Amino acid sequence: MLQILNVKGTVNFLRHALPISIFSAVLVLGSIVTLATKGINWGLDFTGGTVVELEFSKPADLNAIRTNLSTEAVGGAVVQNFGSSRDVLIRLPVKDDFKSEDQVNDVMDAVTKLDPSVVQKRVEFVGPQVGKELAEQGGLAVLVALICILIYVSFRFEWRLALGSVAALAHDIIVTLGVFSLLQLEFDLTVLAGLLTVVGYSLNDTIVVFDRIRENFLKLRKCLPEEVVNISITQTMSRTIITTGTTLVVVVALFLKGGTMIHGFATALLMGIFVGTFSSIYVASFLAIKLGINREHMMPVEVEKEGADQDALMP
Repeated sequence: MLQILNVKGTVNFLRHALPISIFSAVLVLGSIVTLATKGINWGLDFTGGTVVELEFSKPADLNAIRTNLSTEAVGGAVVQNFGSSRDVLIRLPVKDDFKSEDQVNDVMDAVTKLDPSVVQKRVEFVGPQVGKELAEQGGLAVLVALICILIYVSFRFEWRLALGSVAALAHDIIVTLGVFSLLQLEFDLTVLAGLLTVVGYSLNDTIVVFDRIRENFLKLRKCLPEEVVNISITQTMSRTIITTGTTLVVVVALFLKGGTMIHGFATALLMGIFVGTFSSIYVASFLAIKLGINREHMMPVEVEKEGADQDALMP
């Protein structure tokens, strides 16, 4: 009777799994092509450059600062608030024809026209080699995270589920990077932090579904694997909606009101939440089904007790 109650009201999510999985594959291939052709618009954190921190005597007009920074030496500078409305951070790209000191002097000349009392609080130079190392370390961090997740899920669940979860995570990262490449959005350290956050968020959602799948495989012994997966997704859907909804409220607020400083971080999270939610269903779970997951794979390994063979021979 309990089995009938669990099955009742189940939504057949896997009915649309094949076309959505094909769509996901197209998204991944399109993202790879975009990354190969257009590349990534690396920020100054990865390309190197000069960072100038200024303190104005009154709230700074960022648009006016950007307009004044239109010379050849400082063209393409990134201007944003840093803390309060009077503190401004200016990031200057590396230019072979101009020294870092000359760029800083041009910046000070431009901002002094807007506020003669402006104070230069900090100047830092990040070389291109340091930026290249940051890019390599960031990519390595994502790769190591995926490998560790594969090992963890393999021990906790089963290798078919582990491959499904890692495939879903790789799908989320590649599609998010593809969007940044297609729109040529700046990719800096905050975006990298957003990607790693997406990995954790998507994995958490996937593990909740997998936990229920494993539990239902042991309870619903007469159901087919597709039915068990549909039941499990249906049972966890309310939790997914609530978690995704509350997270989106915060992320949308950051995206709209967080300012330029964390705009890339919020964009990466927005993309990752949308992509990660359906990948947990239509990539991770569907791939596990295609790999042949069944109830026998979920059964705990029986450990033979010492002396059990002698007990079996006794009358």
